[in-house]
Amino acid sequence: MKHTISVLVRNKFGVLARIAGLFSGRGYNIDSLCVGETQDPEYSSMTIVTHGEDAVIEQIDKQLNKLIDVVKVTDFHEREYVERELALIKVNTTSQTRGEVLQIVNIFRGKVVDISPKSLTIEVTGDESKIAAIIEMLKAFGIRELGRTGRVAMSRK
Repeated sequence: MKHTISVLVRNKFGVLARIAGLFSGRGYNIDSLCVGETQDPEYSSMTIVTHGEDAVIEQIDKQLNKLIDVVKVTDFHEREYVERELALIKVNTTSQTRGEVLQIVNIFRGKVVDISPKSLTIEVTGDESKIAAIIEMLKAFGIRELGRTGRVAMSRK
């Protein structure tokens, strides 16, 4: 089962490496990792997506809480939360296909952030299934390049 874990850490050198090392050293996989400074530059927020049995995730939570620079660990598995992912997708286009690609972008509420004679670069945000769906729709045109942020999550309360 997939779990989204938020980790509030002190913004110090090596914290990310220690957390990644904790996962790899115990054979846990990180499916997605997104890190950014909070409103207070002294702290960063990490959103980690991993999968495993509840006992494995509980072990991860305990191990994370033992790290010195970890302030708070929140597993969103049984909480209400908001999540988003950002994708930049560069798609092949011709004068004949550009209109069709733009229709797909509009349906998914994306936006074109760059245009060239042979391609469009699209920005789209949403949950994992929305990102997967637009990627699947655009594959028919030929995806030149794809970049995804990974999941960012926040408690609703």
